[in-house]
Amino acid sequence: MESHVKIFSGIASEGLAQKIAKSYGQDLGKMSRYRFSDGELQASYEESIRGQSLFIIQSTMPPADNLMELLLMIDAAKRASARHIIAVIPYFGYARQDRKDKPRVAIGAKLVADMLEAAGATRIMTMDLHADQIQGFFNVPVDHLYASTVFHPYIHSLNLPNLTIAAPDMGGSKRANSYAKYLKAEMVICYKQRVKANEVDSMTAIGEMEGRNVILVDDLIDTGGTLCKAADMMMDGGALSVRAICTHPVLSGKAYENIEKSKLTELIVTDTIPLKQESSKIKVLSVAALFAKVINSVHKYESISGNFIQ
Repeated sequence: MESHVKIFSGIASEGLAQKIAKSYGQDLGKMSRYRFSDGELQASYEESIRGQSLFIIQSTMPPADNLMELLLMIDAAKRASARHIIAVIPYFGYARQDRKDKPRVAIGAKLVADMLEAAGATRIMTMDLHADQIQGFFNVPVDHLYASTVFHPYIHSLNLPNLTIAAPDMGGSKRANSYAKYLKAEMVICYKQRVKANEVDSMTAIGEMEGRNVILVDDLIDTGGTLCKAADMMMDGGALSVRAICTHPVLSGKAYENIEKSKLTELIVTDTIPLKQESSKIKVLSVAALFAKVINSVHKYESISGNFIQ
């Protein structure tokens, strides 16, 4: 029996999932959800999925219900005899907990990987993991997509002279270096010191920024503290303009306020996480066509490596 592709979505990623399904050329699968009076969620498929290849789309940002819903959908698919169950996780939550950075803490990314496999996922598809080594936490295939595929054409369209790519911290230097090499641009690295999570104490920059159009590159933006502080520092240092590209717009706390008050010209993000509110400084690029193309390649057992610019 030949398996066919069926695309389903969790509540958190319904907008992106609809665009992926449309780009793929079909409608989203039918599902129903029920909440008990205490808030407990139950998900069920409203069409036969026996022997089919299921692509279940759900980002796992907070609240934890988003991850729980994905696990329930995977488990339901397994018990309904789906042939392949691919968890498409545009934003892989808990990825910042990829190691023990101090005693007596959990490695949350590994825990989530174990839960996804225990639920019955036979493959994982995600984008711009916070740390590449998270792929090794899984014992099933992981398709790690890069948002650079959609960012690079946009950067080219800006036609910025004296382009410089900047890493907002030492940990992002590898990612920024990849962009700088591809775009044949100069590079700057910011060095920051934190007093606690989400709070930057001091920041300095290594590299030339005066008279340059700078683009900060990061995998996600949370409160915006680091990026906004970096942008302000660079503009004060003589940069002509400062933009930032971040794959995942987590944007919690005072993020929107921080962005509006900062000297950032523009923040470019993708739709892996839906925006909570509009902002004149935020531009959203869709990754739907890329996911649809890779879904098609995975289903047909074709190579996907040619699709990506790292």
